[in-house]
This record gives sequence, C-alpha cells and structure tokens, in this order.
Amino acid sequence: MTTRLCATPDEAVAGIEDGSTVLVGGFGMAGMPVELIDALIRQGATDLTVVSNNAGNGDTGLAALLAKRRVRKVICSFPRQADSWVFDDLYRTGRIELEVVPQGNLAERMRAAGAGIGAFYCPTGAGTLLAEGKETREIDGRTYVLEYPIKGDVALIGAHRADRMGNLVYRKTARNFGPVMATAATTVIAQVHEVVETGALDPETVVTPSIYVDRIVQEAGPR
Repeated sequence: MTTRLCATPDEAVAGIEDGSTVLVGGFGMAGMPVELIDALIRQGATDLTVVSNNAGNGDTGLAALLAKRRVRKVICSFPRQADSWVFDDLYRTGRIELEVVPQGNLAERMRAAGAGIGAFYCPTGAGTLLAEGKETREIDGRTYVLEYPIKGDVALIGAHRADRMGNLVYRKTARNFGPVMATAATTVIAQVHEVVETGALDPETVVTPSIYVDRIVQEAGPR
C-alpha cells in the first residue's frame, strides 16, 4: 500500500469512525501530534478509546480532545500530573473511564500487537491492584501476570521528517511511543516537521519504515 501525502491534517484524519481505539503518540507534549488531534476534534469522531502515555496536558492537544467529551476511555500510564486538570475533572465526576497500565507494559503490549504475539507474561504489577482479575503464573519462583496486546484502529504519531514514500525519522525523545504505535494500528497517520524527497533520508536513520505508514502530513505551524 502506498503512503498518502495529505495536504492538510483534516484530510489526514478523514474517515476515523466513532468508537475507534486511537493510539496517540507523545510523552507529555514531546512528540504529540497536536495538529492531528485538533483536526480529529473538527472531524467529530466520538466515543473513542485513547491509548497514550498520559491523559493530556493543560488545555491543548489530547486535553482539548478530552474537554470536547469525545473520549469514552483512556488507557495510559500517567493519568494525573500538575496540569492534567481536564482529565482529573472528568474522572472525578464519572464522565470518563480509565485503565492504568505501567509504562513498560504499555509499550510492550503495543509492541506485541505489532509483532503478532497473542499474549505474554510479565512480573510488573504482580500482587498489586493492577493484577486483579488477571491470570497469573509462577515461573522460576516468581509471579508473572498475563497481559494482552493493545491494538489500535488508528495511530496518530509525530515524527521529525518523512520522505514521500512514508519512511519516518524522529528527533530525540520525541520518538517515544511512535515506533511501537506505528506497528500496532490498522491505520497510521504521521504529522511531520518536514517532508523530503524519496532517497533524501539516510536509510540508517529511518526508524519507522513506510510499510507501516498510511498517511503523512507536514505541520503548518512552527514546532
């Protein structure tokens, strides 16, 4: 399948359906595809399950999507921070669901989805509330918890550069969850700082190959 270069973020997010599971890249605001999220707000999809590292910062990006009441459930590692007042209010008033997943498990569950792994055992969370209701197993004297992959209908990720073929290069810590999310979703949409001609990227620096990327759009505003 050929990656599509979209003229606008609105074109890039067209067709995302109500009830979709949306993987959203970013560690806080680092690497968060804000223009794609804003376009998703305009697009109108609702009843979404959002998978991300945290539950939004301030009033922009993911927090803005939550404020519009488009999200039914959040799956994340860090739901509460000093500036997560949007999510905090929604959760305290019973208007949003939450599944807390340890950060390493979150990454591995998405990686497992991309790798075609049906489930895996992990010691993280064993003996805590996070393991309640989950299958456990003793391996070499240690308790492990059975975890299942997290698959997305759509992944919205941010990258530094893309070529016209759809190969992606990230910038430093803004990479974060982008690569694993790109393997775990049916449709992958990347917001990039710059689009270059095919062949202009050093193949050794490409982290996400174009085979995983369905649509790319260049940022309109400054980063």
